[in-house]
Amino acid sequence: MPQLEASPAIDFHNETYKDAYSRINAIVIEGEQEAHENYLQLAELLPEHKEQLISLAKMESRHKKGFEACGRNLQVTPDMEFARQFFAQLHQNFQTALPEGKIVTCLLIQSLIIECFAIAAYNIYIPVADPFARKITEGVVKDEYSHLNFGEVWLKEHFAESKAELEEANRQNLPVVWKMLNQVETDARVLGMEKEALVEDFMIQYGEALSNIGFTTRDIMRMSAYGLAAA
Repeated sequence: MPQLEASPAIDFHNETYKDAYSRINAIVIEGEQEAHENYLQLAELLPEHKEQLISLAKMESRHKKGFEACGRNLQVTPDMEFARQFFAQLHQNFQTALPEGKIVTCLLIQSLIIECFAIAAYNIYIPVADPFARKITEGVVKDEYSHLNFGEVWLKEHFAESKAELEEANRQNLPVVWKMLNQVETDARVLGMEKEALVEDFMIQYGEALSNIGFTTRDIMRMSAYGLAAA
């Protein structure tokens, strides 16, 4: 189905919309909270970049407050328990890699997968958002590209020694993204966001990030195939 355009046909205040929004809004709030915590933990692993990573963490915290305001604007209570379960596998994978000092895996999860997932979701949401949320989300997207850039730059500088771990981390974590997209498909559609558009935008963002780091087109096609059967 084609991506829906924002129109008066979307009633931002009916109960079906608000019910779906309670979960989608919670996901973006929890995603920003996860990112905040992840960047603070990465700052301990990468002391030479501590200042920049703490700055990124603070930015994520501001984003979280913005999305909380979006929920209040529609008088919706976010379903945070749902959102914590939604991120549970990526959260666990990050927390497992962290004490092992696997900086590359942690950066792939946070700076590539989570950031590309967020950018894709926000890009598809903006045309169908209510006016208040659209303004907030447009501001957030600009910031997210700078977060993606941090991971790209670090991984590009360490590409030769990171390549094998990146491929393994991709193999472990990319299938999780498809499960996440499937889980949210119905609610996203209620908000005017089609799963096919989310998948396409994510793959574009993720493929460009991998290319910027140093992977060939052939590598990217192979790495992108992981988990696609679940999409």
